[in-house]
Amino acid sequence: MIRLQGVSKRFGDQAAVRDLSIEFSTGQLTMLVGPSGCGKTTTLKMINRLIEPSGGRIFHDEQDVTHIDPITLRLRMGYVIQNVGLFPHMTIADNIATVPRLLGWDRARIRNRVDDLLRLVGLEPSQYGKRYPHQLSGGQRQRVGVARALGADPPVLLMDEPFGAIDRIARERLQNEFLRIQREVRKTVIFVTHDIDEAIKLGDRIAIMNLGQLVQYDTPAAILAKPASDLVVELLGPDRGLKRLSVTSIDLDALDRPPVVHPEDSLSKARSLLDGRWSRVIVLDEKDHPVGELDRSKTEGDGRVADRLQPLDAIVAADRTLYDAFSQMLIHHARWVAIVDHDRFCGVLTPEAFVAAIQRVPAELEGTTAAR
Repeated sequence: MIRLQGVSKRFGDQAAVRDLSIEFSTGQLTMLVGPSGCGKTTTLKMINRLIEPSGGRIFHDEQDVTHIDPITLRLRMGYVIQNVGLFPHMTIADNIATVPRLLGWDRARIRNRVDDLLRLVGLEPSQYGKRYPHQLSGGQRQRVGVARALGADPPVLLMDEPFGAIDRIARERLQNEFLRIQREVRKTVIFVTHDIDEAIKLGDRIAIMNLGQLVQYDTPAAILAKPASDLVVELLGPDRGLKRLSVTSIDLDALDRPPVVHPEDSLSKARSLLDGRWSRVIVLDEKDHPVGELDRSKTEGDGRVADRLQPLDAIVAADRTLYDAFSQMLIHHARWVAIVDHDRFCGVLTPEAFVAAIQRVPAELEGTTAAR
């Protein structure tokens, strides 16, 4: 755990951070967000003493970091910056091996660790280990930067806008890759970003700062549901309601369950299942995977369901978010989205279900305080 207690930092007459108290829980990814000059990068650099605080105390696992040798402290914490900072004259493998080598690891252990980390970040050791930084793309160099920060398996990872200089497509891939890595290694991560969408996507918690002070500190869902100030509302943007969909999981208990038939069933059976509420049926294969839908108007006469079913393109896995489901509905001009769990049909999300979900405020958010 990292804990800041009444921390301040002044540069001459300018207060960059003011009486900041905050805890970063073990194994969680916390995003520091705020306007330029709000103190987020200064806060990050004080944690590993690249900048010394003017006042207050900083603890790492209840040990005051001001009583630790700065070099020893930094070796406990991985550090990733926007422009990576790889050593251009060293191979990728040697860059990643920097901290383990400083700690006196033997060659075999270092080699195994480098290979493991390259695979972790999606780079094949035999292909990339002997290359130099200039031979890699920007996204690949950023992956190497993450691998180097994890070199000696530090419990804490500090990241200062690591994906900020990457194009949108590569940035999204890096974000997804980093989420995968974090699920595997579960580090205590403090991540500075100016991008609220990145904060919402990646963070277990978000700390919003302004003028060197903490404005709001909570989960993405809680902040989206109850912004603490006009600044937070402005930061979240006019699509705050849609952003809530991106942090809202699909509730299987809240799905609608229309009638279902199979391709070999008769049209008369499909017709008999339709009532005042349902004008369409879902068509499932023998493994209960949705393969189509059938409108009431197509059920007249004799024949099989297979002869008249229409494709069902809007299908989303149960472990995705309401945002993913809503996106599929728009892409396919669908009237509902089928939800599957391991390919088995669970139910459908309708437009009414999206409206109900976005209006719901989870009970645990009632009465939450904004800044802590």
